[in-house]
Amino acid sequence: MKTKLVFATNNLHKLVEVRAILNGCGQILSLDDIGCLEDIPETAPTLEGNALLKARFVHERYGCDSFADDTGLEVKALDNAPGVYSARYAGESKNSAANRQKLLRELEDKTDRSARFRTVIALIQNGKEYLFEGVIEGEIIREERGTAGFGYDALFVPKGYTKTFAEMEMEEKNTISHRAEAVNRLKRFLDEEK
Repeated sequence: MKTKLVFATNNLHKLVEVRAILNGCGQILSLDDIGCLEDIPETAPTLEGNALLKARFVHERYGCDSFADDTGLEVKALDNAPGVYSARYAGESKNSAANRQKLLRELEDKTDRSARFRTVIALIQNGKEYLFEGVIEGEIIREERGTAGFGYDALFVPKGYTKTFAEMEMEEKNTISHRAEAVNRLKRFLDEEK
């Protein structure tokens, strides 16, 4: 029997990325597919906590095996901010352009622009909870470059690369990104469970 999992996200960009990586692991349903129209609260102080909140919400209310992620951009010169608040760095409206502009302002006089993206995925399957993490190191550049991707992608250059995430094709990004690393760990786990 093919695995059926709900990915607890309303972010269509994430859904497309994750479905591409998990291709062959069974059916990946969206919140929309199960009729979940609620805005799932992300009130935990950590990425792990938020991922678990979202996965538990779907599991408890819809009775489905599910997984959820939370991702944060951690900038060294800003004491790892925005971190867990990455999506709402410039306010509750979750405006990506405003978030990027605020980040550039905060880093204006900083010489150390090293940063990392960290993704944590929480999986609830057969009543058990699992966590998978992915990290990519890099730096924040001084102006946006590229039109692909989302969030902070136009400002983040991964270590060892000259292009931002927003300048990369999805296939290239999906081989190196923090989310790809975490999702690949999830994929290996699901493959072993078959």
